Formats: sequence, C-alpha cells, structure tokens
Amino acid sequence: MKWFARQKGADVWDEPIQWPIGDIEAADRIRNICQSASASAELIGGSADHGRKSPEKQRKRESERYERAARAAMEIAMKISDDLMRDDAVRRIVDLCMKAGDTKTAQILYRAIQASWIRQATQKDYPALGR
Repeated sequence: MKWFARQKGADVWDEPIQWPIGDIEAADRIRNICQSASASAELIGGSADHGRKSPEKQRKRESERYERAARAAMEIAMKISDDLMRDDAVRRIVDLCMKAGDTKTAQILYRAIQASWIRQATQKDYPALGR
C-alpha cells in the first residue's frame, strides 16, 4: 500500500541555491541548516536517543546527513563577504561539529574565525579548540 508509505522530505541543505544570494540570506540559510542537522549531530555525538531503528543503520544514515549538512554550510559560508557574518556562520558550524564530536573539523573552522570576541566566546564554550 503506497498510501501509508512515508514520503522522504528533502533536507534544507539539499535545496538548490539560486546564486547570487546576499550575505544575510546566506547566514540565514546556514542557521537553518545547522538547526535542521542538530538532531543528527547529537545522535552521532552520543547525546541523543537511538529510537526504534537499528542503532548501526540509523547512526550511518544520520552520519551521512550530518556530513552533507556541514559540507553545504561550509560551502555557503565561504561565499559570505562580510567578515562578521561569516565568522558568526562559521561559529554555528563549529557548534554543529562539536555536537557531532567532530573536533578535527571544528578546530579547522575555529582557526578561520577572525573576530576576536567570537573566537573568545567559542573558546569559552569549547576549551579543547584553543589547544
């Protein structure tokens, strides 16, 4: 019965972007991506419930979902021309990476933050990044 089959919705990061977009729209899109992928990142990081599905299968699917989201957010962030908006967007991606336990990517992104106050706030939240 196809009536009861769940339709798989498209993720925010899979939607095509009509370039060029402005910095504000790009920052908003990154915020939406990070919020949408937050549950996947928490599941990967081990702080979320596994639910009813088999843990390995769900973990693999959520890992792929997180990676696609982080990659899309990073690609959009590279195109933001305003320094503060870009730093704030990168900060959001760092938060996503830390939820997923992806400290290697988070450290690389942390080093890209140029605004000292955003960098200090990030280091305050995640002391391991400052090493």
